[in-house]
Amino acid sequence: MSKRYPVPPFTIESAKEKIQLAEDGWNSQDPYRVAQAYTADSEWRNRHLFINGTEEIIEFLTAKWESELHYKLKKEYWAHIDNRIAVRFEYEYQNVQGEWFRAYGNENWEFDEDGLMQRRYACINDLPIKENERKFI
Repeated sequence: MSKRYPVPPFTIESAKEKIQLAEDGWNSQDPYRVAQAYTADSEWRNRHLFINGTEEIIEFLTAKWESELHYKLKKEYWAHIDNRIAVRFEYEYQNVQGEWFRAYGNENWEFDEDGLMQRRYACINDLPIKENERKFI
């Protein structure tokens, strides 16, 4: 497996670059592209789910983007130290029933020496919104 730059230890600039790369990947809505940024045995907690490894990540993201339509995400730097980054985020999506939501949350990331994310812990809350309240069009 090759390195995913930037690699730890992070500076504020490299942490922000890593966050932007993650945002771009998730906004692609390509589960395979996103999964390449994680170790083969990556651990996730996403809401109430515990997800482990590349296969489960791809399955989870495939199902996510089949049910969260018009997905658009924005991530924001919160803090970092050594090989860890904390992120605040919000995203919007429309469910298959046509209802709109904005999700808010925080993520804690831990990277290996090659810059692959080995742990991702996400706490997420959804807020129903009206279509005219969307921020990310």
